Amino acid sequence: TLGIGMWAAKQVKGDSENYLVAGRRLVLPLAAATLMAQSVDSNATLGNTDLVAEFGFWAGASLPIGLATCLLFTALFFAKPMNRMGLITLPDFYRVKYNRQTEIVASVLMVLSFSFLLAGNLVAGGYMFEAFLGTSYTAGVILLAIIVFIYTASGGLFAVAYTDVIQVIIAFVGSIGLFAFIAGNFGISLPADTGPLALAQLTDPAAGAAVNWATLLALGIGDIVAIDFMARVFAADSPETAQKACIVGCIGTLIIGIPFSLIALSTPQILADAGINADGPILYALFNGVTPPLLSLLVMIAILSASLSTADGAILGTSSVIAHNIMGIRHDDHKATGDRLLLITRLMAFVITALGVIFALKVPQTGVLLLLAFDLGFAGLVVPLAGGIYWAKANWQGALSCIILGSLTRLIFFVLMPTTFGIKNTLFYIPNRIFTADFDGFPTLISPLVGLVAFVIVSNLTGGNKVNQPSVSLKQSKTSLYQR
Repeated sequence: TLGIGMWAAKQVKGDSENYLVAGRRLVLPLAAATLMAQSVDSNATLGNTDLVAEFGFWAGASLPIGLATCLLFTALFFAKPMNRMGLITLPDFYRVKYNRQTEIVASVLMVLSFSFLLAGNLVAGGYMFEAFLGTSYTAGVILLAIIVFIYTASGGLFAVAYTDVIQVIIAFVGSIGLFAFIAGNFGISLPADTGPLALAQLTDPAAGAAVNWATLLALGIGDIVAIDFMARVFAADSPETAQKACIVGCIGTLIIGIPFSLIALSTPQILADAGINADGPILYALFNGVTPPLLSLLVMIAILSASLSTADGAILGTSSVIAHNIMGIRHDDHKATGDRLLLITRLMAFVITALGVIFALKVPQTGVLLLLAFDLGFAGLVVPLAGGIYWAKANWQGALSCIILGSLTRLIFFVLMPTTFGIKNTLFYIPNRIFTADFDGFPTLISPLVGLVAFVIVSNLTGGNKVNQPSVSLKQSKTSLYQR
């Protein structure tokens, strides 16, 4: 991994466009692999299996299914127009379509989301190093962060793309290998009340339907505004490649993620028969007493690879948004020392990595913050993106209203709810008798609707769009993209 990072650094050639979007030269296999790698992280593996074992198939499988759905929707509606625009980062769209203020507000939300995404994957790696390599949790987090930072800061998206190919192959082999071992030696159990055909998990709120649908929609629609996904869409060598890569990534995400869900249905009984008590992640218990050491090592490397592939995208995406969109440094800003955007992005990568380590060490349970951050993006950012492409009346007033009101609604729900996605709210909860745990899941569904209503009403009241639609390729209008 580090060797690839050093090699990829030579491909950057001192140019921030090469660094951030791989010179827009990713061919289909590379683009598809790196999209797939970004969607498969510790949540889609460890989190997936733990949720299935405790609550049923759809509680955990909704993670890889939701991420795969996001890639499918991106392929159908966003990949071609977004690639055609020639953007550097996703917040560029909010500046070009709307204005600088909208860009900054959108950027802050995206940076918030991905800071916690980075921390969450460092947490998973830290616990794995502690459990299986004998290091301390702190040493595991720091070591993982150093590895990811070195190759990401050196080679940018070139390094990320090539390492993602290796990491996704490992994840694929590990997932299929573990599934084959469990199926061949113990069989795959499909309980009537918790298996894939237990559709009450999708229809009955008492069986977790609201939370499961909230997860599916937050990931399936909300993750469309993920800065790491869109960076890969921008980096594809053509709009057609971007679309095909999303479809291949969708299929690959399901192939890697669903076996973990099916394995988890059988694991509690397997562990009970073996007399093993799962104190931590259920997969770790399986590795400690059931699966062969070589297979356990392979799957652990697969999970670690998944964390690495997501962490590198979080570092690169977040640091580029801070430098390019919040600080306002443009691709054509060259000083005597070279490409200034490239320099500042690399510096921000160090800052973001350090912050991720601090979050991971201070708040080793980042689940609630991660879910809240992505929910805020779902509530406020998706509608202005879709409206900016497909609705002629969309304007900056409507976009800002949607971002602020949608996200604020979700934040208010958060502080009033005792749980979020089934996780106890220990961060900031205002006790009340109105909102109980039974309402969990519905805030995720309601908040984007509030943002949508605000977007439509305010855009219409303020006279609709008075600027050009972004359907014209911005590659032909660099001034509007880089100098606003």
